[in-house]
Amino acid sequence: MTVSVLAKTKDIERAEWLELRRQGIGGSDAPIVLGLSRYKSPVGLWLEKTGQIVPEEVGEYAYWGQRLEDIVAGEFTLRTGLKVKRKNAILTHSEYPFMIANIDRMIVGERAGLECKTTSAYRKDDWEGDNVPDAYYVQCQHYMAVTGYKTWYIACLIGGNTFVHKVVVRDDAFIERMIEVQKQFWDHVVNGTMPAVDGSDACADALKSLYPESNGKMVALPAIAESFITQYESAKQDEDAAKLRKQEAQHSLEELLGDNEIGQINGRAVNWKSRKAPERFDSKTFKVDFPDLHAKYAKVGEPSRWFSIKEM
Repeated sequence: MTVSVLAKTKDIERAEWLELRRQGIGGSDAPIVLGLSRYKSPVGLWLEKTGQIVPEEVGEYAYWGQRLEDIVAGEFTLRTGLKVKRKNAILTHSEYPFMIANIDRMIVGERAGLECKTTSAYRKDDWEGDNVPDAYYVQCQHYMAVTGYKTWYIACLIGGNTFVHKVVVRDDAFIERMIEVQKQFWDHVVNGTMPAVDGSDACADALKSLYPESNGKMVALPAIAESFITQYESAKQDEDAAKLRKQEAQHSLEELLGDNEIGQINGRAVNWKSRKAPERFDSKTFKVDFPDLHAKYAKVGEPSRWFSIKEM
């Protein structure tokens, strides 16, 4: 399999790099397309790929992940004896040009690559044994799909003091299914049609970006809206019933504790602790007594939209 080069990336400006990334589905995009990202939904990714929103600047986690990439790659070499080198290019799949790859490192002397990661100590369990987090597994399979390689290494620095490295083996059956899903997503990008929404917080954020303010108009909804209303109301009833059961259990435990602060059973502690009443700022009175100061320091929040279903 011949690997094509979309563009060289050495000394490239960020704006140009982002524009190149818009031209396809990259390794970090692949888990989003499959609905495996906690941070971004397929709808949010579609908005980026169609140029309707600009990708957010990298946060602290991503920034330090990039800064520590050399350290992770160097430690991988020390522990495995495998030499690595950079590939300063965005690669494309020979058959599906919308599949692109900006890989961290190539393994010298092998048809294999290396993905470098850093993560919080709170995510340590995700790396136990032979485990690789699902999103990173998909990312490695995506890179093998683009390059045609059979093996991909992944190394991760956990909590700044625990290092792990593992091997991800190519899964052709998985890659075939992944490519089909990516083809469907890319059709949405090319045609400008939004992919299906889901129930994730990431999708909620994407919809807020797409439709930030209402226009005051009323429209007739299509027939399919009836099924969504039924689904919503049924879920709301289940949610209310679950909340009631939860509160009933809590109240029963509080009755068992009485004046006591902690109860223990089978290695678990039930706490019902006293807390001091918090101080609260009386903004209404402050506005009346000091209107000029209130106007000076009051901040206007971001616009938002309230969702509800009710009888007309």
